Amino acid sequence: MKKLALDSKLVHADRKINKPQFGAVHEATNNSVLFEFEDVQDLVDVFQGKKAGHVYSRSSSSSAVSLQNVLNELDGGVGAVVFATGMAAISATFLSLLRCGDHIVVSQYLFGNTRSFMATIEGFGISVSYVDVTDINKVQEACKANTKMIFCETIANPVTQVSDLQGIGDWCESHNILFALDNTMTPSVLLDAKAIKASLLLTSLTKYIGGHGNVLGGVLVDTGLFNWAKYDNIDSNYRVEDEQQWGLTQIKKRGLRDMGATLAPQSAHLVSIGLETLTMRLRKICANAQALAKYLSTHKGVDAVYYPGLQRHPQHVRAKELFKRGFGGVLSVELSAEIEPHAFLNALSLVISATHLGDTRTLALPAASTIFFENGAQERKKMGISDALIRISVGIEDIEDILADFDQAFALLLIDRV
Repeated sequence: MKKLALDSKLVHADRKINKPQFGAVHEATNNSVLFEFEDVQDLVDVFQGKKAGHVYSRSSSSSAVSLQNVLNELDGGVGAVVFATGMAAISATFLSLLRCGDHIVVSQYLFGNTRSFMATIEGFGISVSYVDVTDINKVQEACKANTKMIFCETIANPVTQVSDLQGIGDWCESHNILFALDNTMTPSVLLDAKAIKASLLLTSLTKYIGGHGNVLGGVLVDTGLFNWAKYDNIDSNYRVEDEQQWGLTQIKKRGLRDMGATLAPQSAHLVSIGLETLTMRLRKICANAQALAKYLSTHKGVDAVYYPGLQRHPQHVRAKELFKRGFGGVLSVELSAEIEPHAFLNALSLVISATHLGDTRTLALPAASTIFFENGAQERKKMGISDALIRISVGIEDIEDILADFDQAFALLLIDRV
């Protein structure tokens, strides 16, 4: 049989990769907390990592492992670990792999909650440099002798700056630095992360992969490109026989087992269901976002539109090279001065005012006063977030209905299209 196309691969991934019992097309949801061993030595061997198995569901379960297998396969990694949320995946990874005295370089455009976490780890003695990751020269200048990691998002939320992923990947490879990448905005359907030499992929499963606003989750995938033997923060207990597993082993032990942000079995099942339609949803979402961005960019009620699919976007050429199937589903707009953003959002009927993205429904919110409020005016200015900025996460509705909703909102505020 010929190799399956991505759409088909996603639909059949659970049954093909995990081979559920009794002919089921989905792995059964396993809600057991504990696991019985008829021979105590087997229990001991699993505890000590000499055998594969489950001893306690905080650390692993068949439900979690089944989802990990599928997600790892999609990104071509050497292993994955799922968490209760995307932020849990980020915090567990950083706290597992970094030590007091280490230095990391991160994007100055980081999403609000991620930025807040960086302040937390600074309190633990890890120094953080915030740089413009669209410019590889700025990234290189920020690196020091004790730099352990460079971390950025593929496309920044909400102003859509596109990181110099290839430049960062090449730099990290040549200097033996971990390249941790948040690819929530552009999952594997849109980006081949191994091609740009990312070491670790961090993704909020809550967003596009789950896709329906009904489940929280996060995942870390190790692409297998980083040489853990040269990373001195790996504890001797976790230097297992397979060097490629050193990083994952430490994250599973310290970040999942010890910190306890376990993905529930039912959540793993819901993510697996959402994953089946990922390509279909993203195809429609990207097309809708492109059309809405074009519409808004020509409207006299709009001063600026930020979307990588527009030719005027500063990193449009880079985005075309990186993202082969579309430019993502998030765009942001600055309305003209005579339109009050809250009034405009209240005038929308189909579009939902909510703090989320990657949903089947189109969502919008005022970014500065909500998800970036804690960052303060000075930090928001560095990120390019104005007080008038509205973030839009485009859904899968008919594009004519989306455009009609924006039309009627502008009309209610007495703003003609042209």
